[in-house]
Amino acid sequence: MQKRVEIEEFVVVDDTAPLADETHGGRAKCLQRLIRLNLPVPLTVALPFATVRALAQANPVDTHAILSHFGDAPLVSVRPSSEDPDWGGPGAIQNIGMNNARHAEFANLLGHAAADQLYIRFIQTYSMQVAHLDSDAFDLPGDANADDLARMLAAYETEMDEPFPQDPARQLEDVLKSMARAWEGTTARLLRQARGAPADAGLGLVVQRMAPGMGPPESGSGVIQFVSSDTGESQITGRYLGQSQGRDALFDESAVYLTRDPRGTSLEELFPEGFDKLVEFGAICRKFLREEMQIEFALDGGRISVLDAVRVQRRPDAAVAIAVALAEDDVISREEAVLRIEPGFLSHLMHRQIDPEAPRDLLATGVAASPGAATGKLVFTSPEAQAAAARGEAVILVRRETSPEDIRGMHAAQGVLTERGGVTSHAAMVARGLGLPGVVGASEIAIDQREKKLTTSDGRVLNTGDMVTIDGTTGTVLAGALPLLDAAQGDAFRRLLEWADDARDIEVRANADTYSEAKVALAFGAEGIGLCRTEHMFFEDDRLTLMREMIFAETPEGREASLERLVPLQVQDFTHLFELMEGRPVCIRLFDPPLHEFLPQSRDGLRELADAMTLPLSKVTRRVEALSEFNPMLGMRGVRLGITFPEIYEAQAAAIFIATVHASTPERPVVPEIMIPLVSASREVEIMRGRIESVAAAVRTQSETDFDYKLGVMVETPRAALRADEIASQVSFMSFGTNDLTQMTYGLSRDDAGRFMTQYVQQGVFPEDPFHRLDHEGVGELLSLGAERAKAANPDLTLSICGEHGGDPDSIDFCRAAGFDYVSCSPFRVPVARLAAAHIALREKHPAGQKFPDQQ
Repeated sequence: MQKRVEIEEFVVVDDTAPLADETHGGRAKCLQRLIRLNLPVPLTVALPFATVRALAQANPVDTHAILSHFGDAPLVSVRPSSEDPDWGGPGAIQNIGMNNARHAEFANLLGHAAADQLYIRFIQTYSMQVAHLDSDAFDLPGDANADDLARMLAAYETEMDEPFPQDPARQLEDVLKSMARAWEGTTARLLRQARGAPADAGLGLVVQRMAPGMGPPESGSGVIQFVSSDTGESQITGRYLGQSQGRDALFDESAVYLTRDPRGTSLEELFPEGFDKLVEFGAICRKFLREEMQIEFALDGGRISVLDAVRVQRRPDAAVAIAVALAEDDVISREEAVLRIEPGFLSHLMHRQIDPEAPRDLLATGVAASPGAATGKLVFTSPEAQAAAARGEAVILVRRETSPEDIRGMHAAQGVLTERGGVTSHAAMVARGLGLPGVVGASEIAIDQREKKLTTSDGRVLNTGDMVTIDGTTGTVLAGALPLLDAAQGDAFRRLLEWADDARDIEVRANADTYSEAKVALAFGAEGIGLCRTEHMFFEDDRLTLMREMIFAETPEGREASLERLVPLQVQDFTHLFELMEGRPVCIRLFDPPLHEFLPQSRDGLRELADAMTLPLSKVTRRVEALSEFNPMLGMRGVRLGITFPEIYEAQAAAIFIATVHASTPERPVVPEIMIPLVSASREVEIMRGRIESVAAAVRTQSETDFDYKLGVMVETPRAALRADEIASQVSFMSFGTNDLTQMTYGLSRDDAGRFMTQYVQQGVFPEDPFHRLDHEGVGELLSLGAERAKAANPDLTLSICGEHGGDPDSIDFCRAAGFDYVSCSPFRVPVARLAAAHIALREKHPAGQKFPDQQ
């Protein structure tokens, strides 16, 4: 049986004290590391989580024993020490031990003004944070004097019916209990859980001898760090304030600079020896703590004390720069640098973000569909967005939900906002492909498309031209034009991803439908195109007209005539795509959506179409109605369209093969990958395979050129996953389209699920939105079964996923474990996927708890 380790009620922090982050918190452990580095840390006692929990439950701790380590007249501070500093904690309380006797003593040693300030500061914090008295009587100016001190002592006695406590042990006990109870409070618990803390996260407390920072010359306090929190570049920043304590220097306008500065006095000039020492301490911390640290220090008559050192707060781009710089200076390894940056951080570097200091007026919340922030005037139609873009105006396109007709409007807009939809809705997927900030499923708003106005849940009405800001990273809609921070993808960003590529063992491709999207994907390091949705090539004005002519054709011959005019355009598209990708794999999905998506639905749109095609409005209306389906996502689409109207797929296959001939060179032959969508039966694949082989043979004959290609399927139906062995024997690759597969497995509409998904997740029905994070138990089982059966039938088969789950770290982990060869996601998620894949491989190499070399 494992022996239970007893943890002492408190421990003096020295070189050998039994301290750990998970028992005493990060601050206590860091102070021990500073002591081991021979930095001048004042005497410190650490209370473990268990003691603090006991204090919160009204169990006493021996404060006399604690204070016995600090001499006959102790003066101490108490600070929180949580396992992770980002989880926060109650505010520090200083000058515990100040009483009438110590005040008189300090008046003789430091002068009356310094003694008054020390006592007043303690009375203030004790009265408001420990005794929870009204702040009015204790909130005095910084130049308070002996009269103010007397008034504060009198006010305390009036409020509490007892004199201000004079016993240091009683003062310390009250402070410790107050901080312990504050940590266990409901508000504090919810706040730290929002920052990622577990429900049972513990708090330690550190009791430290005060360095008064007041009295003789060269006394004060300050904070120093050695990199910029904004950029991560080397830069000494901070402030120093004479006759002060703690972090006062950061909030007082009279504080001086640290380095020589033409704007005013500096610590480097006032006390050069002390400044040089602080720089030396910073270098020691960086080398041995293997991190950029912010040091809190105090001066007492020229004697330096290091009170604390915490990890420098940093913006995401600064975090990347710092990790890369530490690795390049051999302070940490490249692998550790990669692991220090969470994949989700990269989204902040690839899109503009709202300035975190900006005040926010919330209008609505929705689903965070496509990261980044955008500011612009509201417009309610795609033509309005296009017209505004032509005038150079920034706009936000607002729709109930988008359709393929809105793609040009989305291209023109700075962002998109919809009332309906989820993370895999049309608006969300197109926005991610374009790198366009998007908030969807904002069901709190009501959009009146006819009147072109938006009404919020609190009754505010916004009209065309009103300015808003959307944040697709958080799913919020805000009033007005907020200041934005530009995206930041510097050399450090690229270098970190190069190191990530060295570590990962699963490929990352991109879903890219156009030349411009593919260009972005390459810039972000995609190793190929895992999904090119050919239908998105038909929404330009000239092509849309030809597409509609094909749809309105009533015979195969009529459709073929329209397709003959479309084929050269597709050949041009595919040729440019192949040439851009320079031999990298390109997987082209044949036409998938139902035909009615290319037709207008509004009365005005139908009238315009009738005019363009010189057809009676009644005939156009009847044709549109004839193509309408009760459930189009389960109707005439995908391979069903290819079998019913074979000329469509045959024309696309011909365009792909002709482009292959045009783009191939002897040194770099193009081998296109052709993917059949929405299969559910082996016979579907057999039919399409025969037709595509016939087209390939015809192109080879006509061009007198030989070429290779790969044929595969997109697994989007549960039946296809279950019968994967029958399908796999006929194809070279199998790509799981997890957007539709999730939709069909759950019986959920991905466009409508956003209406109730938040409540489902909050009430624990689903652990997470299954369109956002792969459902391991249901959809994941279909993937595993399909992959296992397919590989058994065809060991050389290539497996992948090409839904938006391909950019989710948890889903990538699942696919890697299931033996998939690559994942494919929208271009702007490629860097996230690259880094996530590296994390997965490195964490397998360095299991949790295992330390890197030289990590102490």
